[in-house]
Amino acid sequence: MCGTCGCGDDEHITYRKPGQGHSGHHHNHEHTHHHGNTEHSHVHTHEHAHEGHHHHAEDDNAHAHAFHADGYDHHHNHEHDHGHGHSHGEEGHTHTIQLERNILSKNDLIAERNRGFFDALDVLALNLVSSPGSGKTSILEQTIREIGASVQAVVIEGDQQTMNDAERIKSAGAPVIQVNTGNGCHLDALMVSKAAKALELKQHSTLFIENVGNLVCPSLFDLGESKRVVIISVTEGDDKPAKYPTMFASAQLCLINKIDLLPYVDFDVEKAKTCALKVNPGLEFISLSAKTGEGMNDWYGWVKQLKKS
Repeated sequence: MCGTCGCGDDEHITYRKPGQGHSGHHHNHEHTHHHGNTEHSHVHTHEHAHEGHHHHAEDDNAHAHAFHADGYDHHHNHEHDHGHGHSHGEEGHTHTIQLERNILSKNDLIAERNRGFFDALDVLALNLVSSPGSGKTSILEQTIREIGASVQAVVIEGDQQTMNDAERIKSAGAPVIQVNTGNGCHLDALMVSKAAKALELKQHSTLFIENVGNLVCPSLFDLGESKRVVIISVTEGDDKPAKYPTMFASAQLCLINKIDLLPYVDFDVEKAKTCALKVNPGLEFISLSAKTGEGMNDWYGWVKQLKKS
């Protein structure tokens, strides 16, 4: 569960390569224990791998308890003949903060392991984040077609459902694995760890991680990436950096996409840059169009420069 937005309840995550069936299914089962007049429901997650698909040893845990402030996810159902409310005040807030800390701390630990794994293989890992429809996949398709071979591009695709983007990336010419997060609104470090291992990364490759379209929760989850690239398009508001400051503050590069549409939309590029620099003075910018190719060479040059460093 995401401690910030609450996503992940009844979560169903799959890892699939184009042309393969489902693998790594997570099934949630609820068991109810009775203690006096109180029922405690514990959610157990069972993982099953379908025959014919690679199954990692670490996936063999029979039961996994959903994490809560005290270590488990407890659902309390009090059976009384009268209705009443619960007031937790300060204590309730403490539990919420503790839940978020536990989840983010665990994620950060796995992210550091990912970073060490990527460093050992000399893999450049780029986390591409944006709101839905900004053009992440289109930029990635063009990047793979133009420089994919020279930078040894491989891709992790994150979406709640469908294999659509993974199929597009495969057609563009890069090895890819699709992570469908179910109810989840972001990728996390564990998902990236499992997906990266399934891709069997080679030395000196470039891993493009296309995160789930969302400018809120992905900003809080370190994936172990080398750099974070936030993408906005001119069809969105030029005040996006002010509305979603955490994402822009945590990024190193901002791609402003769809500049071929500037004559037809009310978007001020300089205003957007000024707004972003207020939350992140060190942020770099590249304006481009994945459709016409304008500015794409600047993006390719940025990636290649990182490969050299």
